[in-house]
Amino acid sequence: MKYDFKTIESKWHKLWEEKKLYATGDTSSDKKKFYALIEFPYPSGAGLHVGHARPYTAMDVIARKHRMQGENVLFPMGYDAFGLPTENYAIQNHIHPAQVTERNIKVFRSQLQELGYSFDWDREIDTTDPAYFKWTQWIFLQMFKNGLAYKAKMPVNWCTSCKCVLANEEVVDNACERCGSPVVRKEKSQWMLRITKYAQRLIDDLDAVDYIDRVKLQQRNWIGRSTGAQVRFGSTLGDDIFVYTTRPDTLFGATYMVLSPEHALVARWMEKLENAQEVKAYQAAAAAKSDFERSELAKEKTGVLLRGVRGVNPVNNTEIPIFISDYVLSSYGTGAIMAVPAHDARDWEFAKKFGCEIIEVVQGGNVEEAAFTDCDTGVMVNSDFLNGLSVEEAKKAIIDFLTQKGVGEAKVNFKLRDWVFSRQRYWGEPIPIVHCPTCGTVALDEKELPLLLPQVESYEPTDDGRSPLASISDWVNTTCPSCGGAAERETDTMPQWAGSSWYFLRYMDPKNDEALASKEALEYWSPVDWYNGGMEHTTLHLLYSRFWHKFLYDIGVAPTKEPYAKRTSHGMILGEGGIKMSKSRGNVVNPSDVIAEYGADTMRAYIIFIGDFEKAASWATNAVKGCKRFLDKVWNLAEAVSDKSMHYSAANEVAMHKAIRKVTADIDSLKGNTALATLMSLCSTLSENGCNAGELKTLLQLLSPFAPHVCDELWQMHGFEGICSVSAWPQYDESKCKDAEIDMAVQINGKLRGTIHIAADSADEAVIAAAIAEEKVARFMEKLEGSVRKTIVVKNKLVNLIIR
Repeated sequence: MKYDFKTIESKWHKLWEEKKLYATGDTSSDKKKFYALIEFPYPSGAGLHVGHARPYTAMDVIARKHRMQGENVLFPMGYDAFGLPTENYAIQNHIHPAQVTERNIKVFRSQLQELGYSFDWDREIDTTDPAYFKWTQWIFLQMFKNGLAYKAKMPVNWCTSCKCVLANEEVVDNACERCGSPVVRKEKSQWMLRITKYAQRLIDDLDAVDYIDRVKLQQRNWIGRSTGAQVRFGSTLGDDIFVYTTRPDTLFGATYMVLSPEHALVARWMEKLENAQEVKAYQAAAAAKSDFERSELAKEKTGVLLRGVRGVNPVNNTEIPIFISDYVLSSYGTGAIMAVPAHDARDWEFAKKFGCEIIEVVQGGNVEEAAFTDCDTGVMVNSDFLNGLSVEEAKKAIIDFLTQKGVGEAKVNFKLRDWVFSRQRYWGEPIPIVHCPTCGTVALDEKELPLLLPQVESYEPTDDGRSPLASISDWVNTTCPSCGGAAERETDTMPQWAGSSWYFLRYMDPKNDEALASKEALEYWSPVDWYNGGMEHTTLHLLYSRFWHKFLYDIGVAPTKEPYAKRTSHGMILGEGGIKMSKSRGNVVNPSDVIAEYGADTMRAYIIFIGDFEKAASWATNAVKGCKRFLDKVWNLAEAVSDKSMHYSAANEVAMHKAIRKVTADIDSLKGNTALATLMSLCSTLSENGCNAGELKTLLQLLSPFAPHVCDELWQMHGFEGICSVSAWPQYDESKCKDAEIDMAVQINGKLRGTIHIAADSADEAVIAAAIAEEKVARFMEKLEGSVRKTIVVKNKLVNLIIR
């Protein structure tokens, strides 16, 4: 009988669905729970690609193994369906985004089912479903009521093509992450989320979770905690200028100051400046640049001296020049810096260009040639009472001095900025806020949730920066929930990050109409046991979702401080030859094409076998064929089995126990590639030694997480009880993982001279005797005409004979 993968896979998809084979047990289960999570996809029109298949298959293998080990497994799937790509496609093709989303989800669902993933499809979610985003809006209202959601006028990143505001994280190389168009700076009133309130906790609680090191490092770097001092400089116009610095020890070397072009004091002083026009022109040029472009270390330093005002250094009352420069950002620290060119490379370059004084205050280098930044060995000089101190000693002394004088204090600062939460687009969750001329900004009554998007024909972005919703007067005009007077709805929508910041909680109880999830479900399933996702999401989605979760924990909704107990990440799948896949290159691999030619089980096996899960791997069609040949071999082996014995034969017993041990360990270590290599080797061993029913049964159970369709079919063909993919995971006996006889290397004076075949765990005396008696070794010893002075035996591995 031929291995007909198309018939087999279709058959088992139907059976699994009919029997609800992978349905999650309820919260009253006495089984150990295991919540496996993958990042839900944005359902693009292009459908599923191999970049999705790699992490999804890996987590499906893990989920299947845990299910077979008797655990109550939650392995869900959903769609992150709001956002700009869908809206842009809808505009171009004159179709409503909801129709696009529905069609794309249907394609995605079909492809996911085609691959045989063991999702609990009854828990499927869609962020555009009003029953879902009702609770996204509810969370926003709780943040608003707790002072974490607020509106502020600020410079923002504006995509010239998408015509909406982008978060800092969405700007890459001065371009929109989504469409690649130029990003410029605009000043707009925006909704913000006060993520900075959680900055320290977001760092501290990383110690309590099992994330791979590079993920933790990216989180810490993005939050960017630093310790230093806030210092109050004076000015000749009477205004105070507050500066945050991590190097207060170098205050005596501060020879000029730099303000961001947007700093409020620049506008206040404008009429008193002698070069106001020059300053305004520079401000306009800076406004056209993104924060990324402005803060590039390698870029040429530009700036304008503010003529008509000078700063006053608080430690020595020295007047120093003030510049504006675009490398100082209003969004970091105070938007003003003290410049110490002798000990900061960027300040040094600026000082050299603009002719500013350079004063050495940390001895150890030639500051006329380059800034000296060695804090470990430097000693303070030219710094009054700090002279002779080390840098660390000087930091403590100067902070004490500033505090006593009332001109400064110790301070912790973070690079992390509050989250820009507004989008001026149609296809997003409406923000449930009403603007009343009498009551101000008012929260919508929770009973009115979900606040739905109006059904409109035109939803194109406006050129004036307003949301398309702003022109729909029937929807905008409403009554104030507080006073009942005429009011207007908020017309900005939420960013795509909103729905993905809590979706893992909704999976726990997706049909609940009374809460985002029941208390019982949240307490049973929290936290997610294992979350896998791409490295590209470790500074955005991961940070945002941890922030939302901590807020929900604070208000008594979430039962744990952290949402995910474990986080891993996978490497990219490259095209043949190690080239990145792209439509323009024509090398994108569609999983459906592979399935049509080789079957889903082959596709699954190959995507796991392709290489180290955490590293990038290149697609190789020949290797896909190799995985198909392996499954053919398993099929042929199964068809040849006639021995009905359920006990491992003496010839295969050790190989069986060793394979169980190896595959069990490898799956939970994300080493599916070596697990499959072990199964390939086991299949060869069974083919050579003969295979009985008991051995076939175990082989199918071990292979089932990787290739469930063919294993369930062969299991049924041999009349084994139940269904393979939900049978009990096989157990191994450690004592039976040792070979009865082994090969040991024989060395003479540290060099390999032969091998011996001997019983495992033999006594040292027996090993030495066998080594000396080995023919090649004996001949070599005769040539040396020496005696054995010393012997070294490494148990079951080698024996080294030291000849005099």
